[in-house]
Amino acid sequence: MTGNGRLPGRVVLMGFAEAYAAIETAWSLQAAGYVVHAFTRAGEKPPLRRVRRVVLHEVAPPETDARRTVDDVRALMHRLQPAAYLPLDDGAVWLTTQLGDAGVVVAGPTGRAAELSLDKKLQVEAAQAAGLSVPATTVLESVAPLDLAAEDYPVVVKPARALYEQDGRLVRPTGKVAANEAELASIFEGELHPPLLVQPLVHGTGEGLFGHATEHGVVGWSAHRRIRMLNPQGSASSACASRAVDQELLEPAERFLTEIGWRGLFMLEFLRDPDGTAWFMELNGRAWGSLALARRRGFEYPAWTVTAALDDRYEPVVPQSPPDVVARHLGLEIAHLAFVVRGPSSAALDEWPGVWSTVRALVRFRRGDRFYNWKASQPDVLVADTAKMVRIFLGKAVRSRQ
Repeated sequence: MTGNGRLPGRVVLMGFAEAYAAIETAWSLQAAGYVVHAFTRAGEKPPLRRVRRVVLHEVAPPETDARRTVDDVRALMHRLQPAAYLPLDDGAVWLTTQLGDAGVVVAGPTGRAAELSLDKKLQVEAAQAAGLSVPATTVLESVAPLDLAAEDYPVVVKPARALYEQDGRLVRPTGKVAANEAELASIFEGELHPPLLVQPLVHGTGEGLFGHATEHGVVGWSAHRRIRMLNPQGSASSACASRAVDQELLEPAERFLTEIGWRGLFMLEFLRDPDGTAWFMELNGRAWGSLALARRRGFEYPAWTVTAALDDRYEPVVPQSPPDVVARHLGLEIAHLAFVVRGPSSAALDEWPGVWSTVRALVRFRRGDRFYNWKASQPDVLVADTAKMVRIFLGKAVRSRQ
């Protein structure tokens, strides 16, 4: 085996194909010599289908019939006999908790690590114990009136779990911001899925801390800061820039990962406030949407994770002088403008970007800018991905205003 982990001809099954990181992950695995298969929700046409030599397999959507999804993926694994399974999103991580012994190496979280990956309450507790800065958190095990003082606002109310199984379907609720008692009451009048986390709204810049965790510690640390988010209220990055790793975060971050027994790729998400404090938000225990930026700098986290799962002696070759890069998702950048035009959903979101300043920022391109999901030899992939994202998120921006 070579230092870049080339294992020609070995099949890796990954999913779901609709995940933001699917395209970049497929290219990472293919560059390392793997044969990539992916499962997709029946009836979907993910942009991943445009990536050459990726084989897609339809399974039942877990949002319709979660039990059937488990059966379909288990049958697919039995038929393909892949060398490894790489989960790309929370639904795929949830599958690892349901499949039992499918006879496939999981290049991702299993057992307690998978449970923690899907539960922000457990993440907050572990982060606090490791010495990371965590916003004051109230956990609501049931939907009940919450009595807050005026000075406690604004707050964020968000689901503790990434996914909830309800009536045989997977449901993915999102968080909401309340500026005052009336907005909070409005949130509690809607459909909520306990347990819930209530935290003060932290104003700041989103940052990501990435790496590859081994039994001997973390290698390949890297970091980025968010330039823009799809939805300024809080969501995936539409544009981000590499930044130097904050050395003060490394010790508590590594302690956090060691205590939970993490292996392979990870993203720790922070919000850095104007005073410089980096507040822990969550652990992404699977490939993340802005993976393109890491790959443009030479950090092949997906390939490293799969190869390490198959060979415990493997040591990735970490770039020593990675270039500084700005990475942008063209489709999400366009949809970002739609969210800006729509306006904030709460009076607490008083730092909402202006329309014309957003337009100027979006049309400005610099030499160091790179696009997510772009490969010169496969330009149709970016076209398909952009069209899909614009179609999905323009609709969401319009509906959320009604």
